[in-house]
This record gives sequence, structure tokens and C-alpha cells, in this order.
Amino acid sequence: MSSPSKLQRQIGLGSAVSINMLSMIGVGPFITLPLVVMAMGGPQAILGWVLGAVIAICDGLVWAELGAAMPEAGGSYAFLREIYGRDGAGKLVSFLYIWQLGFTAPLSIASGCIGLAQYAAYLWPGLNKPWHVAGHSVALTSMIAAGSCVFAVVLLYRNLSAVTRIAWAITGGVLLAIGMTIFAGASHFHPGYLKLPAGAFAATPAFLKGLGAATLLATYDYWGYYAVCFLGGEVRRPEKTIPRAILLSIGVVAALYLCMNVSVLGVIPLQELMHSGSVKFAVVATLMDRTFGATAAKVLSLLVMWTAFASVFSLLLAYSRAPYAAAVDGNYFGAFARLHRKHGFPTVSLLALGAVATLFCFFDLSSVIAALVAIRILLQYMLQQVGVIMLRAQRPEMPRPFRIWLYPLPPLLALTGFVFIVFSRPHASRELLFAVVVAVAGTLLYLVRALRRREWPFRPSRSEMA
Repeated sequence: MSSPSKLQRQIGLGSAVSINMLSMIGVGPFITLPLVVMAMGGPQAILGWVLGAVIAICDGLVWAELGAAMPEAGGSYAFLREIYGRDGAGKLVSFLYIWQLGFTAPLSIASGCIGLAQYAAYLWPGLNKPWHVAGHSVALTSMIAAGSCVFAVVLLYRNLSAVTRIAWAITGGVLLAIGMTIFAGASHFHPGYLKLPAGAFAATPAFLKGLGAATLLATYDYWGYYAVCFLGGEVRRPEKTIPRAILLSIGVVAALYLCMNVSVLGVIPLQELMHSGSVKFAVVATLMDRTFGATAAKVLSLLVMWTAFASVFSLLLAYSRAPYAAAVDGNYFGAFARLHRKHGFPTVSLLALGAVATLFCFFDLSSVIAALVAIRILLQYMLQQVGVIMLRAQRPEMPRPFRIWLYPLPPLLALTGFVFIVFSRPHASRELLFAVVVAVAGTLLYLVRALRRREWPFRPSRSEMA
């Protein structure tokens, strides 16, 4: 049997929505909910989730237009390359995107693995004990996190048809976990717990900082609605499927998140939610324990672990296509262009991202999330918001099967939201420094490589030669 030379279009609308939702509903909402409440200081924290949903919709419309117009493997890589010039600055910008993805994709994957391990420790407290190896102390939870990452790679090491069937099975467990949480809260709801404190929405500096921190966490929890764009070269009827999958997944997940948050806030008193370490550690397990008992709490904890693994599975699937696309294009290291001889998936890309994510499983979760959000906003999302406007101006004749609603408001609102998230939080300079270091290192690597290959900027672009 001959080896496949390119990716095959096998993903329909249902599978595309499933993959997006798996990427979105990871462990995030199950572990960040108390942190969002702490940031805002009360039930007004729901505003952070609403603002996060608005930013997701505005940004999702940008992804929908770009994804329908350029349905290729790699998602943002292809977008940025075309927007900033395939033979000019686009080579550097798209290379930088793949370079930062080598850090942010594993960070995103590792956050799901770490969350899974935290809920495993809720079920089996002995996992909180350190494991001593060769004179070094390693947390058992870190080993569980790393093991779950390796297992996800093993499951993805097969053809796409088998992978999409696994995705559907995993989606069922994800929706069950969310549904159990919402039902438990709704059936034991105390409206008085949602009473707002005096001056809850006063526009003070403290309120704006709290809203920025809450929105950052909510934004992290919504991310993933664009996963189908990374699989653009494998989507059937991409001009219709990609926009529909993005908008459907955002709508469904936003509704589920808001219902889940109201359910939790209506069962667990505010002071306990903000100050009890055990509640913050596994909030939905505490909710279920108080409503339906310890056995139900353990079942839900297992489902949260299932959900965390689902996001790891989906993120690895989607992100592994980006370095592959860049390598095929000649704008990244050639080894990443290799496809599996039998099943036709990017082997080196999948294994490399899985290996780096496994390493990041030994980091602190809050640091992982903060670094991930700052780097990705600065080196990807802002470039896309500006880029979609540039592309409209530079190439008005370009076929656009889907056009952003109410253009140019969505990209401008998304850009404003991202700027607010990055710069409104305390200690934002630390994450900004991470982003600068990644950008400078990637730029230097590109320039050395471009000099050796006589590529832009050391060779004039075609437009300049013309």
C-alpha cells in the first residue's frame, strides 16, 4: 500500500463541533471557577464569564472568516503567512507563530494534564505525597499528569477515522460531567447566595484589575473554538463547516459555563468558596458531595478527569497539524513534514508536542496558564485581529465564503478585550517578559536560518523584485 502524500478531507460538521468542544471544555472551568470568584470578590464574577464569551464570539468570527477562506492544515500559520506576505514578512510572522506554538501548545496541553492529576489526588489523597527518585523529590501528581499526556499520544497514533470515533465517545463523558454539575446545583439552589455585595460593579481600579484577572481565566476556559481551523485540510466542505462549527461550539459551551457557574454559586456560600482550600481544590466535587453524597462526588471527579483528558486529546490532535503545515511549506524544520506511512498523520509533530507537554506537566498550574495566555495573545491573536483588517484592505477580491458579521466591530472589540486582559492584571510584566523572550529567540533563529537559505529579508520578496 502506497504512503499518503497529503491529508484527506474526512471531518464533517458533527465531528468538527465535537473536536472544538473537547478543546474548549477541558479541566479549566472545574478548577478556575473559585479563582474567578476570588478575583471579583462575589457573584459579580459572572461578568468575567460573560465578557469572556463576548471576546470569544468576536474572535471566533475572525477565525470563521479566515478559516473558510483558507481551509488548510495549520490554521493560524496559513492565515498569518498570507496576511503578511507569503514571500515577505509573512515568512517571519508565520515562523514565529509556529515557534511560539512549540511552547504554548504544550503549555495548554499540560494544563489539562495537571488538572486531571489534581482531581486524581482528590480521589486518592496518597498521590499528594512526593516520590523520591535518585535523591530527588517528584510529586506523584506530576507523574500522573505526564502519564496522561503519553497516553493521549498513544491514542492519537492511528488514522483520523478512528480518532474521530474516539472523540465522539469522549464527548459523551464531557457533557455528562457538565450536566451532573448543573443538575446538582439547580436541584439544591439557594437564591440568597447570589446576593451582590454593595458596590459590586463600582468602576474602581480594584474592580478593573479583578475583572481583568477574571476575564483572563474565563478566556483560557473558552479557548479551543478554533481547533477545527488547524484541521482545515481535513474538513469536508470547509467553507460552510468551519464557520458553523466555531459559532455552534461557542454558543453551546458559553451556555453550559454560565449555567454551571450559577449552579455552584447557588449551593456553596461565597465565603467558603473564596477561603476554603479544600473547596477551591475540587469545587464541583464539593458541590456534588453536599447535594448527592460522597459516592456521587467520586463519580463526578472521575468524569472531570475524563473531561481533562478529552481536552488533552483534542488539543494534541489539532496542534500537531500546525508544525506539519509549516514544514511542508518549507518554513520550518523539514522533519515535521513527515506523515505516518500507513495512517497519514504528522508523526514527528505529534511526538514532539507530546514530549514537550510531558515536560511541562512538572510545572505549577497557575504559572502555566498565565504564561500561555500572555504569549498567545501577543504573538497570535493580536496579529490575527489586525491581520484580518489588513487582508480586507489589501485583497478585497479574495473569495470569502463567510464574512465577519458587523465588520469591523468584532476584530476591534476582540483586540480591545485582549489588550485589557494582558495589561490590566497585577504582575502582568512577568508574563510580558516571557512573551518577549520567546519572540526574540524565535526571531534570531529565523534570521540565522533565513541567512543560510537566502530567504527574506536577505532576499527581496517577489513583490519587491516586480
